[in-house]
Amino acid sequence: MDKINIIREVRELKTHLSYSKNIGFFFGAGTSCALGIPNVEQLTTGIEAKLTGESLTNFQLVKSDLETIITTRSVNIEDILNQIRRIRELTGETGKEYQGVSGENAKKLDKEICTIIYDIIAEKEKVAEIEKTKKFFAWLSLLNRDFSKEIFTTNYDLIIEKSLESSQIPYFDGFVGSYEPFFWQESIDQFVSKNDLTQNWIRLWKIHGSLSWFWKENPTTKAQQIIRVGKIENIEDEENELVIYPSKEKYDSSKKQPFIAYFDRLKNYLLSGELLFVFTGYSFSDQHINEIIFNCLRQNNRLTALVFFFKDSEVENLHKQTSSYMNLNVFGPTKAVINGNLGEWEYSASDLKPNEKPDSFWNVADNKFKLGDFNELANFFITNSGKKEAIESIVK
Repeated sequence: MDKINIIREVRELKTHLSYSKNIGFFFGAGTSCALGIPNVEQLTTGIEAKLTGESLTNFQLVKSDLETIITTRSVNIEDILNQIRRIRELTGETGKEYQGVSGENAKKLDKEICTIIYDIIAEKEKVAEIEKTKKFFAWLSLLNRDFSKEIFTTNYDLIIEKSLESSQIPYFDGFVGSYEPFFWQESIDQFVSKNDLTQNWIRLWKIHGSLSWFWKENPTTKAQQIIRVGKIENIEDEENELVIYPSKEKYDSSKKQPFIAYFDRLKNYLLSGELLFVFTGYSFSDQHINEIIFNCLRQNNRLTALVFFFKDSEVENLHKQTSSYMNLNVFGPTKAVINGNLGEWEYSASDLKPNEKPDSFWNVADNKFKLGDFNELANFFITNSGKKEAIESIVK
């Protein structure tokens, strides 16, 4: 296997960050896991442990059926929710059954699962240490660019919103209003101009839903629409269903709902010209998202993607799919993909310049690259920004 000089690549990374006019980010579950929020596998186990009686029986029926179909990996809660929603659609939420689960019970189970997800994540959010996340967004907000700063995420927790609001950093997620904020599609179908007041606002696109989104039925048309709700004291009191990992069938087809529009935004953003796009905490396990990313990498030769992984196995798996992409560089603990070539990191202290220190990117004791951990990546951006005092001031 080829050897890749880690110090040379980190210098190249710093150059990218310094000179790229347009920088965007994609946050996967790993960014929240770094803050103590459970991932989908942990949620799956936690939900099954909290369900009882008929709900537990139906959950296990759906899970067992999926395990005969999905054999290459473990069935997770997003697979189960997707199947439950298919049952609701197929049965019309009536007493009719599919694989032993009625439509009525599927609807009840769907809401119960989402309520448990809310409780589990909300409890972890209360004790999550978000100081690094706040500093990351302070760094991002200080970037003096001619382009909007865009964050795409598959996470449905509210860590990002809490971090931004705690530091009073303006952001926009496509919802407008104050009583029951509604999604305004036109607001994300076009990019802002240079003289727009909101140009430097951070754009937050949550493509798998959010703990603050709820389905609400229009009393006139009976169509479902999504509203955003503020702080909730007790999720049990909410009559409307949470919008978590939303099924594409459940929306008013005459209007785009957020998760549909966000996918279009992702594609248009990646094709918009010169762009440095950074992935952190994303394992590339969602084929719908991957298809958009890979197609855009092929079509836009001015797009550069940087992927930071927590595990070397993820580096190897992605290389199998993307070895022909010269505009995709992948960084793992001991392995990397640079210019399409899979190799192992090579570190030598003798390659360092007098003023260079490896602490921000390399664990000398373990001989591993550190930036697959979101906390370390955020620290790297902040340390190399030259704006540490300004960042601290915003966070305080």
